[in-house]
Amino acid sequence: MKRYLFLVLVLISSVSFCQKKIYSEENLSITKWIDGTLLSPNSSNKSSLAIIIAGSGPTNRDGNQNFLKNNSLKKLAESLSNNGISTFRYDKRIVKQIREGKVDNDIMFDDFVSDASAVIDYFKEKGTYSKIYVIGHGQGSLVGMLASKDKADGFISLAGASNNIGDVLVEQVTKMAPKLGKEAQKVVNKLKAGEATTDYPETLASLFGPDIQAFMMNWMQFNPKELIKELDMPILIVNGTKDLQVSESESKLLKEANEKANLIIIENMNHVLFEIKGDDLENSKSYNESFRTISPQLITSITDFINS
Repeated sequence: MKRYLFLVLVLISSVSFCQKKIYSEENLSITKWIDGTLLSPNSSNKSSLAIIIAGSGPTNRDGNQNFLKNNSLKKLAESLSNNGISTFRYDKRIVKQIREGKVDNDIMFDDFVSDASAVIDYFKEKGTYSKIYVIGHGQGSLVGMLASKDKADGFISLAGASNNIGDVLVEQVTKMAPKLGKEAQKVVNKLKAGEATTDYPETLASLFGPDIQAFMMNWMQFNPKELIKELDMPILIVNGTKDLQVSESESKLLKEANEKANLIIIENMNHVLFEIKGDDLENSKSYNESFRTISPQLITSITDFINS
């Protein structure tokens, strides 16, 4: 009986140990529109903080949208915090606006930059972190470049474009429908010049409709290749060979723009940070497959960079 009781106690102890979190979790409101989650390693040592900025669309702190759940940014945050790095990830302001039914149709790209800047300021004022790094994913890479300048201790671009968003859209449209490429270029030329237009095919309305032209004009003011040159801090640029949205050539152009930056290309990693062994269909489906594991090489690379 005593031996049986001893085995039970050992089993309970083992289960408790396996389930023990090595980080604490706290939900924070930074501004009126910015809510996020802070993960802090259970260590007495002063850690670095990684602020994670989501990509385009109404993307929440976990990397998900309404009909796409992959938890990529949640997995990124938890993996880094398991490695002793504090993380803060937050919902884009449009997420809270949609949730509360108070969508601001006048939202600008600059608002995303202001939000990221406010998050950096919030944690800098606390003074509880040894260093603050910014991780920008997709569109968040450009947002992070703008917000990090003269504020952060380091910057990490995940699947970030190197070219102006107008040029990126023209290239994408041309690949899908070559005949529409010239029409897209005409629209982009006008928007870059700050001119609204209604002269475009209906098939391009989702990209250049009247409701989003002001936002696109604002976004098109920025050139990532030029901005990354201005960052005087450690930089890590990461992309995957199976990214359907941002090719690895984009990351190489960012590296050329700032020769001091570190560049890592991860074999088979896609845009949502999963490693894909199959074809484009498997790749696309993974955007809504939260059971997948985030790239181990990505976590190791970021951890090593922050700790170096």
